Amino acid sequence: MELLVPYYEHPSLRPAEWDALIAAAPRLYGVVVNPASGAGDAPDPAFAAVARRLRAAGTRVLGYTDTDYGRRPHAAVVTDLVRHRDWYGADGAFFDQVPTEPGAAGHYRRLGVAARAAGAATVVLNHGAAPDPAYDTLADLLVTFEGPWETYRTAKAPAAGHHCHLVYAAPASARLSTRVGCAVPGTGAHPWGTLPHALECP
Repeated sequence: MELLVPYYEHPSLRPAEWDALIAAAPRLYGVVVNPASGAGDAPDPAFAAVARRLRAAGTRVLGYTDTDYGRRPHAAVVTDLVRHRDWYGADGAFFDQVPTEPGAAGHYRRLGVAARAAGAATVVLNHGAAPDPAYDTLADLLVTFEGPWETYRTAKAPAAGHHCHLVYAAPASARLSTRVGCAVPGTGAHPWGTLPHALECP
């Protein structure tokens, strides 16, 4: 399985963890970079440095953008996309909080076009649950499950070739049913501040 790692810790506070991510480049589908619940209002030199190292190691850098289930204005999302590209060299886009209902598919089709125009070679939509088929062709990956291991074990989340599962509170023995995904031990409000078990630092 290739790892898509949403790691939401500052490089200056967790340098060893970021080193571990970069060293694991051959096993990674990509890393989601999230300086400030998005690109932020100004470049962060520490994130710019790790993004350069990730790209040099051959890893996709996906800029995190919150879409607020379709409520965030198109222009604000595009601003995040461009900042991720210009400040961190992001070559992909990770759209978070994407609805599952078909009514918003047109909105995300336009966002996908904007992401490609901004240089995103890879687009990921994080629904967190099974989306309507209207989204199937709108991105390279659809996150069809995000949640705790105890739920995932019995959830039977969709696991097609273009699906991704993000699982937290997971044991070291956890195995996912998708070719791209991530299972971390973290719990609570900030589970994505931990690395996948296979990349944990001593």
